[in-house]
Amino acid sequence: MPDPRLYESDTFVVLETSQPEQFLTTAEMLEKLQAILVALGDDLPRDLQKFSSVEERAKYLLETSCELDMGPGQFLQWYMVRLEK
Repeated sequence: MPDPRLYESDTFVVLETSQPEQFLTTAEMLEKLQAILVALGDDLPRDLQKFSSVEERAKYLLETSCELDMGPGQFLQWYMVRLEK
């Protein structure tokens, strides 16, 4: 059975169209997702529409996904990384 500490991290690497990779903390990643969700307005994936607040939507995305469809030719992906052993 794997050690649960293998899945503990507070850092994400973010890959975004025409941007260099970024390393963000969990709080920074949530802020980024919230800003993007606000910018998308009502054009949200169906699974996010069931949540009433932007905060809930961002938290759900962070916990269950690693990418968000940003439209044709654009992408946003994030992956949890561990920077130390």
